[in-house]
Amino acid sequence: MPTRFPYYISITDFTSPEQVWNMLSVFRNNSKPGREVHYKLGVGVMTSYKRLNDLPTKWSVAFPPKERIANIFVSDGRSTDYWLFNTLHYADYEGIDVLNNLLKATELGGKNMNALQLDMIWPEPKILLEYRQRYPNIQIILQANSIALEQVNNDPDKLAGRLLAYQETLDYVLLDKSMGRGLGMDAQVLEAFVKIINPRTSLEVTVAGGLGPDTLHLLGPLVHYVVSIDAQGRLRPSGSALDPIDWGMAGEYLRKALAILT
Repeated sequence: MPTRFPYYISITDFTSPEQVWNMLSVFRNNSKPGREVHYKLGVGVMTSYKRLNDLPTKWSVAFPPKERIANIFVSDGRSTDYWLFNTLHYADYEGIDVLNNLLKATELGGKNMNALQLDMIWPEPKILLEYRQRYPNIQIILQANSIALEQVNNDPDKLAGRLLAYQETLDYVLLDKSMGRGLGMDAQVLEAFVKIINPRTSLEVTVAGGLGPDTLHLLGPLVHYVVSIDAQGRLRPSGSALDPIDWGMAGEYLRKALAILT
């Protein structure tokens, strides 16, 4: 298992290294020295089965060309990348040739890639175990999306039980019913999941759903737990992940999130 560095405040849909450097500047300038919990800037880059295999997809306007992914994942100059958590999001809700595509995606992620997020529906644990054997230093995040949660009847105890099969293969579970659509989370509902996942499993928890500079109040009681967060759709005026991020909104989201969480 890779060394844990469990806490991050993430933006999904970076498409250039210049965007990363700009947001890293905001992040560092607004991080509080000597705080109890150290958060990294989550640098989320999207790809998918179709994008990886040069198939037509509406997301080609939002996902970077696969040849440019490694270039987006910069290093902050420290051997442990103190500030950055470079995460490649791989989306495939049909589960096609999973292992080969995860290996291909990771190769494209390059030497500065830290983590792989699986935007999938309950991939086979044995496939992830084989992946982990190939890439033991890549941390793995599984998106528990609306479909995956429905398959455990939206029950926190059943979700924790299902996650036990992934103890050797995952580092984080992402509670995300929005799936990039900007739908606001229900923190009261998510709190029940957070309370049970940590005691029952070895996994850290990330939450997402409608977060942006004007909606961080949605975190509600979750600010009293040490969790990571991710934002995507609500970093655009339109709320659509098909449109480019407004980096002014993204910077304000980081400033406010750092103030709330640290």
